[in-house]
Amino acid sequence: MSQMSEMSATIEELRKCAAAISDAANWLVEQFSSDEPEPEAAPAEPVLTLEAVRAVLADKSRAGFTAQIRSLLQKYGANKLSGVNPVNYKALLADAEGLTDAT
Repeated sequence: MSQMSEMSATIEELRKCAAAISDAANWLVEQFSSDEPEPEAAPAEPVLTLEAVRAVLADKSRAGFTAQIRSLLQKYGANKLSGVNPVNYKALLADAEGLTDAT
């Protein structure tokens, strides 16, 4: 067998192997993608906005917690609500909800 015919035979074998691998990959995709439903994404927690936090704090302030609200703002490094990092809104609201003694 000449070198060219050996090379042709090798190339043909490589193509057959590639086709077999492609068929196997397609079969695996069919087997594992259609049987199991995708897990549902957890519902996203609503994003707290400045306005939503302001409304809660305003209600607390009207209920007599103005001094405590001021202290909470300082706890989060601000003199007013707009100075509080939005990352801290959830914790700030939790602290505000815990206020019980209006003085």
